[in-house]
Amino acid sequence: MHNFEKLIFWQKSIDLAKGIYLLCLQLPADEKFGLISQLKRSVVSIASNIAEGAGRNSNKEFSHFLGIANGSSFELQTQLILTRELGLIPEADINPLISLINEIQRMLYNLEMV
Repeated sequence: MHNFEKLIFWQKSIDLAKGIYLLCLQLPADEKFGLISQLKRSVVSIASNIAEGAGRNSNKEFSHFLGIANGSSFELQTQLILTRELGLIPEADINPLISLINEIQRMLYNLEMV
């Protein structure tokens, strides 16, 4: 078992979640059940799956949940790209979040491969 709160990639995923929740406040109200819902679900899934995997009994199980978290990060990245392409949020607000996603993806991928 791992203490997930000490894991740097979990801490970064919490920072990412805070950033996404703040970004969602800028989206139009008519996206409440569309992009806003999807963005929030994806970002919460990243941190949640890291934590769930850390609570499992083997490194194999932990790695499995890191893979799920990584998949959610790519889902989130796609949603942010769509948000940017639709012009709903300025690129300057989205790009730092995508950079943070890429950093988390690299960390998760490196641990999955171990």
